[in-house]
Amino acid sequence: MPSTATCTVLGIESSCDETGVALVRAEAGERTPVLLAQALHSQAAMHEAYGGVVPELASRDHIRRLLPLTRQVLADAALSRADIDLIAYTRGPGLAGALLVGAGAAVALGASLGRPALGVHHLEGHLLSPFLAEPAGDDRLSFPFLALLVSGGHTQLLTVRAVGDYELLGESIDDAAGEAFDKSAKLIGLGYPGGPALSRLAETGNPRAFAMPRPLLHSGDLDFSFAGLKTAVATQWRKLGADPSDQQRADLAASTQAAIVDVLTAKALSALERSGLKTLVVAGGVGANRPLRERLGVGASKLGARVFHPPLALCTDNGAMIAMAGALRWQRGLLDGSSAGLGFDVRPRWPLGEIAAVS
Repeated sequence: MPSTATCTVLGIESSCDETGVALVRAEAGERTPVLLAQALHSQAAMHEAYGGVVPELASRDHIRRLLPLTRQVLADAALSRADIDLIAYTRGPGLAGALLVGAGAAVALGASLGRPALGVHHLEGHLLSPFLAEPAGDDRLSFPFLALLVSGGHTQLLTVRAVGDYELLGESIDDAAGEAFDKSAKLIGLGYPGGPALSRLAETGNPRAFAMPRPLLHSGDLDFSFAGLKTAVATQWRKLGADPSDQQRADLAASTQAAIVDVLTAKALSALERSGLKTLVVAGGVGANRPLRERLGVGASKLGARVFHPPLALCTDNGAMIAMAGALRWQRGLLDGSSAGLGFDVRPRWPLGEIAAVS
């Protein structure tokens, strides 16, 4: 097991189409762990020809990338394998084959070094990823806080009281926000990955050009629904005919983005008011969206609250967030899910509520 004074954590992320490896060093106590080095490979170019992630290709590419990336981060941090105290890997949720690649590498390395391997929940990694940001002066993130988790597969609002102590307040009952971005982009003929492409096109469009629905905006609860918005985009796209103009495409992209941002902002600010918390964390790939960041920043400020994000480059899946989650769990003595290379399993479907905060 790691020493009682410091812990160097190797983090491995392989849940979908990004292979991420990182090193984080933690000290005993409450001081925020420090990112030493990180490397990330995106498979977007490989999957672009198929219009989405092909699980078998994703798994094979993780196999090719993991060891070279591990060597790279060790070299960047001027460390050797012997300096690793703990290996944290994404146990789930995600694509089963992709998860098995990362888990297999982590447990094998742990067995060879005599070090524990810790299976980390992918969403916990996202929730704790803002701790990777450099604090502005004394403005440091601390518990408890409200979290808006927005990614391709998840849209959730949670109260985060401590590492491992999460209360779900609301979530999408169908499509996630990131999925709405991606599917809407595909409907209007944009490439893969669709979400960033739609956001770029929206910059030249009129967000009020089309009256798009805001599902569950006035539902009174904190749940989300984006499937109806996707249907509305498809209907409007058909109305534009076989050869819409570039401006019409940009207007539809802007109107779609505005609808998603309106709902996410309204629900997050409502949750802030209800909870009485004064800190909002925004994590996940959609958290990189500029209009969403601006709207949440302005709205939270009016409520006397602060907003924290992970570094822009670490909003999508990455190894740094997994290493950080492992380091924070080590600081708090929460390594009950670790093993010493004696076997492992992955959880392609793994509700965040099943994580226990007991050591």
